[in-house]
Amino acid sequence: MIDADATVAALVEWPDRTALLLDFDGSLAPIVERAEDARPLPDAVPVLARLAARLGRVAIVSGRPVGFLARHLPVDGLALVGLYGMEQSTGGAYSVDPRVQPYLVAVAAATAELEARLPAEVVEPKSGLSVTLHWRPVPEQADAIVEIAHEVGLRHGLAELRTRMAIELRPPIDVDKSDAARALVEGFEVGAFAGDDRGDLPAFAELGRAVDDGRLRRAVRIGVHSSEAPPELATAVDVIVDGPAGLLALLTRVADEIGEPVGG
Repeated sequence: MIDADATVAALVEWPDRTALLLDFDGSLAPIVERAEDARPLPDAVPVLARLAARLGRVAIVSGRPVGFLARHLPVDGLALVGLYGMEQSTGGAYSVDPRVQPYLVAVAAATAELEARLPAEVVEPKSGLSVTLHWRPVPEQADAIVEIAHEVGLRHGLAELRTRMAIELRPPIDVDKSDAARALVEGFEVGAFAGDDRGDLPAFAELGRAVDDGRLRRAVRIGVHSSEAPPELATAVDVIVDGPAGLLALLTRVADEIGEPVGG
C-alpha cells in the first residue's frame, strides 16, 4: 500500500502522459436506494473538468449506459465507457461493440418480460443492450428476483452478471472493465483506475499486467472503501480512500498540484 501523498505524486509527475480512469457508482457517486437517483458528488464535475484539461486522458468506465453518464458528467474531453465496455463515447464519437448486435432482439424481449413481471423500480433497461434488476429497494425479494432473472436469461440466451445487490442480463460476449482499461491506457506512461466493487477488479488486474509487461511505467490503483466493498478490493489496490468523498478529495489535490493549463 502507498499513502495519499505518494498517490498524488504519481499522478502529477507526468500529467500529459497519464490516463486516469474512474468508476461511477460508489466512486464518484454515493450508492443510493434507487439506481436512477444516483448523482455524482456536487464538486465532481468541476474537478473532472480541471483534470480533463491537464491530464493526457480522463475516462469514466462504468456499468451505467453512456447516455446516463453524459447527462450527469457534462465535461468536455471526458471519455465515457458504458455497460462494462459494450458502448463508448470518445472524442464525440459513439460506438457499440459489434458483437452485441445478434442479441439485441433477445435483450428487448427479456426486458419487456421483466418489466411486465416486476415492479418498475426493480428493472433498469440499459440502452437496449442489457437490462439490470436491482433488489436494493426490495431486499426481501432478492432470491425471487435472482430466480426470475435466471429463468428469463436462460430462455433468451443471455448471460448473467452479478453486481452489488443487482443482476444484469446481457449478451453472452466476453467483455469486462479490463478491456476498456487496456485500450484507454495504451500509449501512456501512467495508468490509474479508481473503483469500489467486484466489477472493478478486472481493471485493477489489467493495470498490474500492463506494468509487468512494460506497457505502462506505473499503475495507480485506487480502491474506494464502503461497507459493501468486496474483500478482494484490499489486496487489488495500491491505496484506499474513504468513499466517494475521499476519492473526490484525492482528485482535488491532484488538480490543485497540477495547476491550470497554459492560457487557462
